[in-house]
Amino acid sequence: MLAAALLALAAGSAGAADINKGGTLYATHCASCHGANGTPVMPGTPNFRRLESLMKPDMQLLTVIRNGKGVMPGYFGVLRDREILDVVAFLRTLS
Repeated sequence: MLAAALLALAAGSAGAADINKGGTLYATHCASCHGANGTPVMPGTPNFRRLESLMKPDMQLLTVIRNGKGVMPGYFGVLRDREILDVVAFLRTLS
């Protein structure tokens, strides 16, 4: 059941994401480390101005943001999956 819900979410994610909402969420939760324009502030964080940082499917980026990676905390319980996909859509506008 969860797999079917994730598949449905993934199928509709590209066109349904809200870039403006993603930008607001990014400014609130991400910019202090990843930089306001995607250029990292904290050493070791990905540079979202470079395409290779975002050359992953939306669902893979969602999983990293949800669970965290390295020094980045997970945002499970802080952001809903829909909001994370909004952030991902915004990130794709930075490069």
